[in-house]
Amino acid sequence: MNTADFPWLTVVILFPLLASAAIPLIPDREGKGKPIRWFALVIGLIDFILIVYAFYTQYDFGNPELQLVEQYSWIPQIGLKWSVGADGLSMPLILLTGFITTLAILAAWPVTLKPRLFYFLILAMYGGQIAVFAVQDMLVFFLAWELELIPVYLLLAIWGGYKRQYAATKFILYTAGSSLFILLAALAMAFYGDSVTFDMRSLALKDYTLTFQLLAYSGFLIAYGVKLPIIPLHTWLPDAHGEATAPVHMLLAGILLKMGGYALIRMNVEMLPGAHAYFAPALAILGVVNIIYAALTSFAQRSLKRKIAYSSISHMGFVLLGIASFTDLGLNGAVLQMISHGLIGASLFFLVGATYDRTHTLILEEMGGVGQKMPKIFAMWTTCSMASLALPGMSGFVAELMVFVGFATSDAYNPTFKVIVVFLAAVGVILTPIYLLSMLREIFYGKENKELTAHEALIDAEPREIFIITCLLIPIIGIGLYPKMLTQVYDAKTVQLTARIRQSVPTLVAQQSSPLQVADGQQLAATIYQAPAIRAAQN
Repeated sequence: MNTADFPWLTVVILFPLLASAAIPLIPDREGKGKPIRWFALVIGLIDFILIVYAFYTQYDFGNPELQLVEQYSWIPQIGLKWSVGADGLSMPLILLTGFITTLAILAAWPVTLKPRLFYFLILAMYGGQIAVFAVQDMLVFFLAWELELIPVYLLLAIWGGYKRQYAATKFILYTAGSSLFILLAALAMAFYGDSVTFDMRSLALKDYTLTFQLLAYSGFLIAYGVKLPIIPLHTWLPDAHGEATAPVHMLLAGILLKMGGYALIRMNVEMLPGAHAYFAPALAILGVVNIIYAALTSFAQRSLKRKIAYSSISHMGFVLLGIASFTDLGLNGAVLQMISHGLIGASLFFLVGATYDRTHTLILEEMGGVGQKMPKIFAMWTTCSMASLALPGMSGFVAELMVFVGFATSDAYNPTFKVIVVFLAAVGVILTPIYLLSMLREIFYGKENKELTAHEALIDAEPREIFIITCLLIPIIGIGLYPKMLTQVYDAKTVQLTARIRQSVPTLVAQQSSPLQVADGQQLAATIYQAPAIRAAQN
């Protein structure tokens, strides 16, 4: 069979789902789950290898359109199809999903409580999350979006901490409740006009009225704002992270949050560019709020998990800034920030779990001086924290720099608005190293806590843990030193998408075309967008 005709995406989605169904048949004589976790690890590794092979043999970096496209009729009575494909927006996130999930399976090695159910849920999430990034049918997208809610809920409710039931219930209420907006907006878009279709490419070509676009954009923004998360829709995340185990942390920070950013670009920006012109300034403001508010809140957290959770919320604010920039560089930076944070967030939360396994506490005041007993853990914490605070030479620095420069050089906004946004975002960047370095000091430096060391065996990092952090640091440093190895994957798509959304901003259209071509309904306030160009459009 010609490899170009092979259904790569369908296979990588269904393979872990079907494999998870075989877990109840695996014999486990000791009852500790050893053969089950080896089975799950092999399945995860095989699926990741298939993703990488399909990427290197079938994906064309210079093609901004969908690739690896597959379509099969599913329910013809309502025009529902199994339609999958990958482009510059989805391919990097599919690779990230395979990479992080495989490492999360390895991170779950100590799990002995209900191992069959645990690894069944992990593999089910694996296929479901890849489906979110690959499906090109709105209704199937909604089903895939819902599929991952149940595994996450159970992983929190069964294997979580003391308040696991509260955290799991809050997660399902926030995410399932907000998902209704996806369904309503998707159905409205599908039935809009003369033809009924759920195909994303067809939906993007429909001529929606501006009012309809604004309503649909609002619904999507609520749903994806919860998952991103955007303040004030964020409160489920610190609670979920506060009770989750290390492998679930890695999936939440590494993949789940990226689903919100991906969907925001795919649907809000690409399908509803007219509404995006109105919402973009609000996204920029929300991005700044995310960056500063979450960073300041992280200062006040005395729980290690919640401190890193608020740090994640802060870093996702840069994604909103990049999406709102109307520049190739800014949108490139937003996508790079999602990938970078997926790697860095997964590494930090894994280290949180490794530290808790040794100290059996998350309260910073109960630690202190443990670096003397755990030098390898200390070295890994320091390196990953440097990546999180955007140290030059690491992926976080490149991503945030691209977002800053992209927004600062945007020709869509009034200079005063740009200066305020960039200045406030820079304040958030300054806050990040302060609370991260302060956290390191409280955990590893200073006087050793005798009560802690007397009751806990502070064993240094084992080979499995060093291997996981090394696997995460290699792409973090590699992207930081040579970002083109990642940006070339999606650069053609972001350039195409930026050109599309720029046509929705009257100031930019006025610079490139006759003022008569600017629609009256799309003229925005001169206090935010470039005033001279708007006056030219109005004249």
